[in-house]
Amino acid sequence: MGLFKKISDLFSSPGAQDDSAYWLYVKCNRCGEVIRTRIDMRNDLSMNYGSSEAGTTYFCRKMLMGEKRCFQRIEVELTFDHRRQLIDRQIHGGDFITAEEYSS
Repeated sequence: MGLFKKISDLFSSPGAQDDSAYWLYVKCNRCGEVIRTRIDMRNDLSMNYGSSEAGTTYFCRKMLMGEKRCFQRIEVELTFDHRRQLIDRQIHGGDFITAEEYSS
């Protein structure tokens, strides 16, 4: 077991911040299950071209489903500006929660 742990430590750094990730935390409206999901900012976004660079936005749609109590789908739609900063978010079937609410 110690050998596998050492190999794993080589490829990951605890506490390292992943700049290419945007974490979402949602709560199901039907059963109350909390769900965490990762948006890969390099691969999960679709580009909406504008007339200029500043007019370009990115869009991401995720369908989430819990695994414990119910299997209701939660649809999340995110819009990012040209610098990939969140500018709008919509959710159907659930509510957005904070990372602190997810942890408790």
